[in-house]
Parts: sequence; C-alpha cells; structure tokens
Amino acid sequence: MPEKTDKIVHICREILKNPMITQREMAQILGFSLGIVNKYLALSVEKGYIRKEGKALYLTEAGQSFLSPFRVDAALILAAGFGQRFVPLTYETPKGLLKVFGERMIERQIRQLQEAGISDITIVVGYLKEKFDYLIDQFGVRLLYNPEFSTKNTLATLYHSRHLLYDRNVYVLSSDNWLRRNPYETYEGTSWYSLSYMEGETSEWCVDFDKKGLFKEIRIGGRDSYAMYGPVYMDRNFSARFLPVLETYYQRPGTENFYWEQVLADMVNSGKKDIAMYAFPQPADTVYEFENLAELRAFDEYYNHTSDNKAMALIAEIFRIEEKAIENLRCLKAGMTNKSFIFSIGPDSYICRIPGEGTSHLINRREEYASYRAIEGKGLCEDVIYINPDTGYKISRFYEGTRNADPDSAEDVKACMALLHRFHDMELSVSHEFNIRERMAYYESLCMEHGGIPFEDYLTVKSKMIGLLDYLDGLGRKKILTHIDSVADNFLFIPHPDSKGSKEEIRLIDWEYSGMADPLLDIAMHAIYSFYDEKQTEELMEYYFLRPPLPEERKIIHSFMALGGFLWALWAVYKAYLGEDYDDYTLKMYRYAKTFSR
Repeated sequence: MPEKTDKIVHICREILKNPMITQREMAQILGFSLGIVNKYLALSVEKGYIRKEGKALYLTEAGQSFLSPFRVDAALILAAGFGQRFVPLTYETPKGLLKVFGERMIERQIRQLQEAGISDITIVVGYLKEKFDYLIDQFGVRLLYNPEFSTKNTLATLYHSRHLLYDRNVYVLSSDNWLRRNPYETYEGTSWYSLSYMEGETSEWCVDFDKKGLFKEIRIGGRDSYAMYGPVYMDRNFSARFLPVLETYYQRPGTENFYWEQVLADMVNSGKKDIAMYAFPQPADTVYEFENLAELRAFDEYYNHTSDNKAMALIAEIFRIEEKAIENLRCLKAGMTNKSFIFSIGPDSYICRIPGEGTSHLINRREEYASYRAIEGKGLCEDVIYINPDTGYKISRFYEGTRNADPDSAEDVKACMALLHRFHDMELSVSHEFNIRERMAYYESLCMEHGGIPFEDYLTVKSKMIGLLDYLDGLGRKKILTHIDSVADNFLFIPHPDSKGSKEEIRLIDWEYSGMADPLLDIAMHAIYSFYDEKQTEELMEYYFLRPPLPEERKIIHSFMALGGFLWALWAVYKAYLGEDYDDYTLKMYRYAKTFSR
C-alpha cells in the first residue's frame, strides 16, 4: 500500500473518533511529526475526505467511503497449544486462561478488541478445549477446534483457520499475551506485526525494516534488535498473497513443527517484494509474553504466594515453604499413564507425578502405596519423598545425569535382568494380586462402555487367551510381588555419588501396576514393551536365568507375552476413547497376543 494512503487512513480514523482533535494531539497519538500530520491532513481536505468547521474536523461522505475498505472485520485468537514451559499450571489450565493481576489474559484481549468495535472473534482451541466454552456465553465469541494441536505447531493452527482470513481484514492474536495498552482500532491502514525492542541477546524472531517500516529481513535470534512480539494485523491484500504459500507449506513434509512466522520469514527474505508486512514498534513494557512461571512471578506478586494449582500447593505444604521457593520447573515427557514435572527447592531437585486422565479406573493407588511400603529401604526403587494412596500424587528425588535403560544395549538389559532377579529372590508379598484374568475382563468392560472393541477377530483371540490362562493356572506356580510394568524406561541408571562416572546404580521406578503374580511375568512384559521378537526374547531369558531357559520356562514366558499383548491392547483402546492415542502401540500389542499364543 502506498505510504500516503496509510497515513490518510490514520488521520481519518483519529478525526472519526474525536472531531475536536488538534494536529499536535494527532501527531502525539500517531507517532508522526507535526509536519507529516499537517501535510496529510491538507491532502485529505483536498481530496474531499475531511471538511473543517471552525476548530472541528469532520469526515465527509467521501471520507467514509474511503475508510470503509479499511475496517477491521474480525479477530482470530490462537489458543490451541499446551504451554509446556508453564507446567504444572497448564496441566489444569490453558496458558491463555491464566490470570495476570486477577484478570485472565485471553479475557483482557477480548475486552480490548470489543472496545475497538470488533465483535467477530474466533478462538482456535485444542488442548483442554472445554475450558474455553464459557467464553461463548460471556463474550459471544466462537470456538474453532484444531484437530492437530498435539502433533503440529502454529502453521497448522493458522492453516485450519485460513477460511476466516481470506478476503477479510483480521487481527491474529496469541491467547497468552498481556498488553498494557489497547493497540486495536476499528480501522487499519495496512498489515503490521507488533514489535518490541530486545536489549542484548534474544532468541525471538528479529526484524530489519526500512524507513517506511516495511519488513526487509526476518531471522531467528539477534542482539539489540526489534523482535516480532504480540498481535498481528493481516489485511485482505496480505492474506491473498500469504495464505496460498501457507497452504503449500502445510502440505510439505517436515513442516509439522513450523511456526506460521516461518512462512512469512521465507517470503520476506526471498526478496521478491510480493508480501508487505509493516513494523508496528511498541513502547517498552507494553507487550508481555511470559515464558515461564518465574517471569510471571516477577510481574505479578500474587504468584509468589499461590498459583491456584493443586500440585504446587501440595509441594509447598509437604516441604513447608512458600510457592516462590519452588523453582526451575520443567516438563518431563508425559508418560502413558501419568504427567510429571521436575522442580527444585534450593540445591535439590525432585519429580512430581500427577495421575493422567482415566487412571483412577486403571490403577488402585492404595495397592501401589502398599507396594512401595513393601520395597522401602531395599535399594530397588527411587527415593520416594511423598505418595498419596488416595490421589496418586507422588514426589520423588530427581537425580541429575540419570538415564533410562536402552533395550537394544546388551549390557543395559543384563543389568535390568539382574535387578529383577535380585528383587524376585526377595520373595516379597503384599495383600493384593495382579490378576490378568480379572484385568482382562475389567478393561474389556471399560472398552464396551465407551464404544466397543474394534478388532474383528476379538472373540477368537480372546478364546485363545482364556486357554493360556487355564494352562498357567493349572501349573500352580508360586506368586510373589512382581513389578508388571518392567519397561526399559522404568529402569534408571544413576551415577554413583562415590565414583568418577564409571559406575552406575540401577533402580526400578513406577510400581503402580505391581502386585502378587508369577515373577516370570516381568520378563514377558519387558520383552513386549521393548518390542522384542522371538530371538531377542530368547536372549532376554538367558540374561535373566544366566542359562538357556527350560522348555516350560520358555512356554510360560511366551504365554505371558501373548496375554500381556492382549491386555495392553485393551488398555490402549480404552485410553484412545479418552482422547489419548498411542499411534500403532495398540496394533503391536494385539499382534503379540496372536503371535505368541501360537
């Protein structure tokens, strides 16, 4: 857009808001020099857009017609992401719904938009989408679901909402921004991106722009530079050029983790001059995007005392501290059953486990508690600081430099089997049992309640499982406390405090499925969790027994592999009904049921 058109739009917009505005006031509001204001005001009068009546300035009918194409049609608020740098707060509340000075960030932005006369507001949701429903009633907004929120980045979010941008003038916002002053207007002259000046090193998207404010180059990271920070305005001319390229990027393999700004950066940096994005520098301390809880605490004193989060309140209570002493929070990779995060208090670090969705139907936390009491002090598990038999919350010590077992490393697997053998030799006991027959029936009932079982040959395979259970029951083997969930990821190698890194201690964590059972079940479970074939399973048995397995031992372990595959296939089907998909894990487990039942 020609520069003069943009400036005329700004001048007409301010006169429409306040006919008694002076040129000096206009210059201060718009950030123009007084000379520029006088020049373009005179040009607007000359074109018949503005008429003077004494000290008042009014928009003419021609001025109204001129301004009409520049009216902002709508706003799009991106709110689909998880916000992992804000765990554990975002386990319960999406980041955009966190409060700053008692006001939710997304609500503040909606009010600011509505103050500018923008009522057509759509929020793109994904993670904890139900939490945003109240905004429909309170503010009259619409919700748009992004089905790929958990696997792709904002490029996909904008792709799924692109129909709201075509042939329209639209603000695009992030739900987790906090803006001190309202930057939104009823009319905008051209597309812009809010910029904030970053002193020192920054990893943000940095921008170089010319004297007219037109973007010349975008790069990730820089020093003492303006960075893209805050809301964006996309007019219809910009979107007509930008969206076809965005659609091409979306279809291209390898762009799953792209931010939509990558498309803009590539277009600007190409030098083809086929995209026009202008700089909208913001005054210091105007736009905030909190990267973590520490930044939010520094801004809002309230969070030093409480974050209105169950896990944080629990930690503060157990350690008898204020929440501000809980530092260095970071997300661990979410497990298949639980959510976990690391935190530190002073020099010591810990892991807090939060039970995942639907686990109350799958795990008896009182039984887990009993297992931890049975193994306490025996050097088998992690150092548990706190465990609640009712809620399932658990806090344990975190060891720096810890690594998980590698199921493809013979040395690691030998160490894992040695620990299992030592554990089994203790012949510990608890009052509860891990009963595969009962678990199968229970998981089956959960699946049937939520939509059924999708396997066509389920009844045939189930009958084979019943036969295996009858065979194993007939053996009358002794039952002892067994771990059950002996996946490689649950074996931790911890650097020995008295060594120089050459030695490691090994621990077995996550005892939530443990109970009285045939100990050979642990060998079978390790095999199927590691996706071993028959040859690899044979080697695994030799590592455990320190000799080739006896024919009956091999048959028992193969039977447990089939039963375990069947059981966890049902488990995964149920979890999928709860919205947690584990890719092809269900198929792999069901295949173990078929293959090893033979």
